[in-house]
Amino acid sequence: MAASALDSAWEGLTGSFTEFQLATVVTFLLHETVFFLSGLPSLLFERFGLFAKYKIQKKSNTPSYQNRCVLRLILYHVCVNLPVMVLSYPAFKFMGLRSSLPLPHWTVIVSQVLFYFVLEDFIFYWGHRALHTKWLYKHVHSVHHEYVMLHLGLILLHFVIVPVLLNNNFLGRYATPFGLTSEYAHPAEILFLGFATIVGPALTGPHLFTLWLWMVLRVLETVEAHSGYHFPWSPSNFLPLYGGSDFHDYHHRVLYTKSGNYASTFVYMDWLFGTDKDYRNAKAIEEKDGKHL
Repeated sequence: MAASALDSAWEGLTGSFTEFQLATVVTFLLHETVFFLSGLPSLLFERFGLFAKYKIQKKSNTPSYQNRCVLRLILYHVCVNLPVMVLSYPAFKFMGLRSSLPLPHWTVIVSQVLFYFVLEDFIFYWGHRALHTKWLYKHVHSVHHEYVMLHLGLILLHFVIVPVLLNNNFLGRYATPFGLTSEYAHPAEILFLGFATIVGPALTGPHLFTLWLWMVLRVLETVEAHSGYHFPWSPSNFLPLYGGSDFHDYHHRVLYTKSGNYASTFVYMDWLFGTDKDYRNAKAIEEKDGKHL
């Protein structure tokens, strides 16, 4: 019954839009909806001082910094992400993307999504670690860690799109991560690390339904990791090898050359290569002294 209802809903969706529209505009709108609905709570928690005892870092961002982040994210998504989705559609189609019925069996969907998570984590780890080398951090990855626009390409982008963003009043730095900062990054980083997200689907030639599910889960994961809050119900308390907010928040609060914790979802890559050593030591001291460092 459930499968039949899902098939009917999907048939109605594919009957209302072309595959190109579904794979580009509808995918973009789905991403924006999931991203902002999942990211706004941590912004509001911080702004109004809610759940303060679960906040990992006690310092907070000012409302003006939060507002600038949201504005820039909308600009980046519309001016970078959407065009990339449109331009990449022929490539995805060539690699086997389809949207027609029947929908894949649930075992196929689950196995493909798990494969995407594992492969993405492996590629993301090495790409992210490379971004923490001196030159790439200074010219590319520092944008994700602080709101300072120094790269000529970004300055040109802002000049073309909305000159007011070049005003010095728009330059600043966030004090601590919150959910929406997960996608605040240099356009070059969006393309560079975005490759890790799409290489799995590219290899399997997925159904659009599977691609949407993968995108939604990946967005929810990265927003949670950047939320700045660690709750009793946080996924890392229940899912083995899952990093989550506490694991990734450490990455944002120490010097970039010593941050470690480079993986996106799971912790095994950092454990295998010893890049979580400082984090583990800090956690051991916290548990011994009974207080948060």
